[in-house]
Amino acid sequence: MPNYNGVWSLVTQYQYAADWNADNPNFIPPRGIFFTGQDAGGSPVKNIDFITITTTGNASDFGDTDQNREEFRGAFGSSTRGVLGGGLQGDPLDLIQFVTIATTGNASTFGDLLTGTYAGSGASSETRGLFFGGNNDGANTDVIEYVTIASTGNSQDFGNLSLARRWSSSAGSTTRILTGGGSSVANPFPRYNTIDYVTIASTGNATDFGNLSNAVQAPAAVSSSTRTAFGGGYDGTNVINNIDYVTTASTGNASDFGDMTATSMDGMGTSNKTRGVFAGGFSSGSNAIVNVIQYITIANTGNASDFGDLTAARQKSAACSSVHGGIA
Repeated sequence: MPNYNGVWSLVTQYQYAADWNADNPNFIPPRGIFFTGQDAGGSPVKNIDFITITTTGNASDFGDTDQNREEFRGAFGSSTRGVLGGGLQGDPLDLIQFVTIATTGNASTFGDLLTGTYAGSGASSETRGLFFGGNNDGANTDVIEYVTIASTGNSQDFGNLSLARRWSSSAGSTTRILTGGGSSVANPFPRYNTIDYVTIASTGNATDFGNLSNAVQAPAAVSSSTRTAFGGGYDGTNVINNIDYVTTASTGNASDFGDMTATSMDGMGTSNKTRGVFAGGFSSGSNAIVNVIQYITIANTGNASDFGDLTAARQKSAACSSVHGGIA
C-alpha cells in the first residue's frame, strides 16, 4: 500500500490501491480523457475533458486538440500518455496527437497515420496502440495500424480486419484487442455484429471472435483485464441501450450485461481495471446529443449508473485512460 501522507482517507486509499504501481511513486488517481468531437449544434470542437474514474462527478477541462475535429480514427492510452489519431475536419485527417495524462494542457504532435482516416476505433496495451478500420474519403478500410506509445512517429501497418468497416469500437486486455460492430459505407448500409480480435504483440490479420447480440454501428467499448463490454449503438432502425460482454481471453458470442441509463450511439468508452465509463453520444430518448457520463462495474452484470456530466454535450468523440484492461 502506498503512503499518501494522510491526504486521502483509508477508504479512498483502498479504492486506488489496485491501480497503484510501485514503479511509479508519482501516482495520480486513474484518469479518463475525452477528446473533442461534435457539439450539440452538430459542429466539430477541439476541447478535451477529464475525469477521475474511481470517483463520480462532472468532467473538468483538460485542454485542446490542434483544431476542431470529429469522428476520430481512434484513441488509446498508456499509464502516462493518451493518443488520438485521424478524424474529420472537412477532409479526412492523418494527424496523430498525444497528451500527458497526469497533467493538463493542449495536445502535441505525435506523427501521421498511413492515410487520412476517420470513423474507426482504437485500443492499446501499455506499449503498443492500434487503430482499426474507418473510412478514408468515401471508402471503408480494413487496415489496422499501430504505434509505439512512448515514442513519436508515423504509424505502421499491422494487418487487416476480417471486413472493412467504419464506426466500430475496440477494447481489450494486455494481450488481446477486440473490435466489435460497425457498418458498411454502401447502401443500404448494413450494420455488423462481428467481433474480431488481434494479439497485440504480433502483427497480422484479425481473427473471428464471435458476434454481438445486435448488429450495430457506433457502440462504445470498455474493458477490465478479463472482460470486454460494448454499450449502445444503432441497429439501422433504433438507437439501443443494451450492454453486451465477452470474456476477452476466450472466443464466442457476447452475453447480456445490462442496460445503459438511456439509449446511446456515437458515445465514448473508457475504463480502469474495475469500472467502465460511457460518455456523451446521441440519445434517442431526448433526441439530442448529450453530456451524460455513466458507469458500470465490469465484473458484475447489471445496469449502468449515473457518474456525472461532460463539460458540454458531444458525440462522435474518442476516449482513453491511464489504467485500463490493456495495462498490467
